[in-house]
Amino acid sequence: MKLVTYRGDSGPRAGVLDSGTSTVTDAGTALGEPAGVAVADLVARWDTVAATLAGGIRKAPGGVPLTDLTLLAPVPVPARNIMCVGKNYRDHSAEFARSGFDASGGPDGAPEIPSRPVIFTKSPGSVIGPGEPIDPHARLTSSLDYEAELAVIIGPGGRGIPAGRAWDHVWGYTIINDVTARDLQRDHKQWFLGKSLDTFCPMGPWAVTADEVNATSLDVTCHVNGELRQKASTRDLIFGIPELIETLSAGITLRPGDIIATGTPAGVGIGFTPPRFLTDGDVVTVEIEGLGTLTNPVRTTEGA
Repeated sequence: MKLVTYRGDSGPRAGVLDSGTSTVTDAGTALGEPAGVAVADLVARWDTVAATLAGGIRKAPGGVPLTDLTLLAPVPVPARNIMCVGKNYRDHSAEFARSGFDASGGPDGAPEIPSRPVIFTKSPGSVIGPGEPIDPHARLTSSLDYEAELAVIIGPGGRGIPAGRAWDHVWGYTIINDVTARDLQRDHKQWFLGKSLDTFCPMGPWAVTADEVNATSLDVTCHVNGELRQKASTRDLIFGIPELIETLSAGITLRPGDIIATGTPAGVGIGFTPPRFLTDGDVVTVEIEGLGTLTNPVRTTEGA
């Protein structure tokens, strides 16, 4: 099942996308609940609402055409965190090392392939939806970069989840563009600031339940102005989804709606010589097999 969040008359609303007809049925209507139900709420009680939701959609009148709606990020306000993994593709780890950027702010002789997952977070306030502009923050950065990533959406929460049971805690997936100010990432020594400026987490276009895709083998691509920059498969992940969930949940309670961005493949702007960073007017398109296409322009926003 594919869930979307769209802009309704009274605020964000969750809907169910029918891929065959490209129409959306309001989730609250299908459940017989008040309008305004959120995707994160549905994820939290999925075991009790999934069958009712499917039945309600079958009985509901025709949905609204997708083209008539303004989509927002499918999980606009994650329950707790957007947790991310750095250098989780071998080729990207190598290009990152060559670029002179690392977790400590410069070349330090560290091995190109991490021995343990490199974890950081992005601010939930950085999330935007499909089609919304990425603010280049020209006053703060001159090295705006893109990172195409598969994002895991946690379903049943828990702490101390072993890798062997990790898939039981995956509700589904979406796409994230982990936009990064490379100079801030370098200068501030930790990655949070360079990854968390407003608009630096495009997400969408929808959330897809885990039963619809095989996350261990999905093609990931990124185009900038129509030019292919990144192309890989999730088969190339250094640390797979079960190991990431085990690592994160060892001492952190994961909650329904939490997001885990699994890392980006080679081909980011900083990996080129000279670097090919984003500029005002560029358009970034991330596509992941079975999850749709996330497109966002780079455009200075009001008040920047």
